[in-house]
Amino acid sequence: PSLSPQSSVLSPEAAPQSSRKKPVKRVPLPVQQNTYHRLRKRIHILCTLIFIALPFFNVMRFDIPRERFYFLGYELWINEFGILFFSLMFLMFVVAAASMLYGRIYCGYLCPQMIFSEAATDLHNRLNKFVSKRFAKLSASARKWLANGALYGLLGVASVFLSFVFIAYFVEPRDLLQRLLALDVKTAGGICGAATTLVTFLDFAFVRQKFCTTVCPYGYLQGMLSDKNTLLVHYRDEEQVCIECKKCVKICEMGIDIRKSPFQIECVHCGECIDACTEILGRMGQPGLIHYAWGEQGESLDTTGVPWYRKLGLRDAKRIVVMLVLLFYASGLLVVLSLRKPVFLKIMPNRTTLFQIAPTGEITNTFRLTLGNRSSQAATVTLALKDLSSGRIDLPSPVIALKPGETLQQEFAIAVKPETLAPGVNHFQIIGTVVPGNHVETFAETFITPMERKSK
Repeated sequence: PSLSPQSSVLSPEAAPQSSRKKPVKRVPLPVQQNTYHRLRKRIHILCTLIFIALPFFNVMRFDIPRERFYFLGYELWINEFGILFFSLMFLMFVVAAASMLYGRIYCGYLCPQMIFSEAATDLHNRLNKFVSKRFAKLSASARKWLANGALYGLLGVASVFLSFVFIAYFVEPRDLLQRLLALDVKTAGGICGAATTLVTFLDFAFVRQKFCTTVCPYGYLQGMLSDKNTLLVHYRDEEQVCIECKKCVKICEMGIDIRKSPFQIECVHCGECIDACTEILGRMGQPGLIHYAWGEQGESLDTTGVPWYRKLGLRDAKRIVVMLVLLFYASGLLVVLSLRKPVFLKIMPNRTTLFQIAPTGEITNTFRLTLGNRSSQAATVTLALKDLSSGRIDLPSPVIALKPGETLQQEFAIAVKPETLAPGVNHFQIIGTVVPGNHVETFAETFITPMERKSK
């Protein structure tokens, strides 16, 4: 018998289970929330401690009144041009290499301006919440005045402290503390401290991140040095799955929309938007749409199977050359530091007068002595003569004592009996022995006597 049309169609209840479409159930991804936020705050705390500690341990500090430059524990003098040159060139190429490879990562993670600006903003928000909760009975304007008054008071104290730390990079901290306790606003150090305190307070209270988006020179430098392989924060949504929650916009400290462009000069590559997008879409079982990437078309920072040198940013010949130049200056700096002598000793003849004849008949030549103790402990320098028979150094004592950091410049005479030397130019050596270390320096000098001798 033929089947009717109705009998040829199976009802939903009679359809086999395998032919039914099961609804897709998205399982939330295991997302570690606020990854970059926590990393940044830990780095901010570490950088703040380093910023405060550096001038007190002479790791890197200029001492303008004493004309000294402290670097890695060494006390460098202004006449040590080679070490200063390699130090400054090394630091300059570190900045250039960091900008070329990692973009504005310095701004988001290491810059003191950004660290303290975010701290001031966070303090402002916390004070507003505290005042609104504890003083809810007051009017809105009264709560605002109370919160702002507490904010400006705390920022004033912080400005004095941070200005003291900043000026300590250029003035010896103990001397600066005495000036601060005496409320010194007359000398150059006191005026600079007061001006720095005022600028710091105005920055934290009113400017904050506006400085980064307007006049910061590093942002413009990074814009000139970046290229297609520079690390940046990139929004990629090829499948159009963005749900327009705008959490990435709300959480941005700089107030930008990273979805518009990865090359906005306001972006400091902090990664807060990455955390926000990963958290929201992770709840829906989807990966985030914002990542760190090597250039606009490059792979993400967390891409697997990439060689280690490419993960570090060495992705073309230009970067390898920059790193080689950086290695050259770092090697040169290590070499000049290893060859540096803790006690500077220099002896030169004073030829304004070739020679003099003393009443005793001795012939004298004048020499100029320059000493500098560049170490942190007392030192002595002992002078002796070689190849100059009957020579005598006209000093109160051949042993000269030097305190740490002390310099000495003076002239001295060497006297010789005329019958022991030939007329004209005579060659000899001055031997300088430095303690501690028993370091010996030899200076080849000449002693001049008259060409014609008067007969007795």
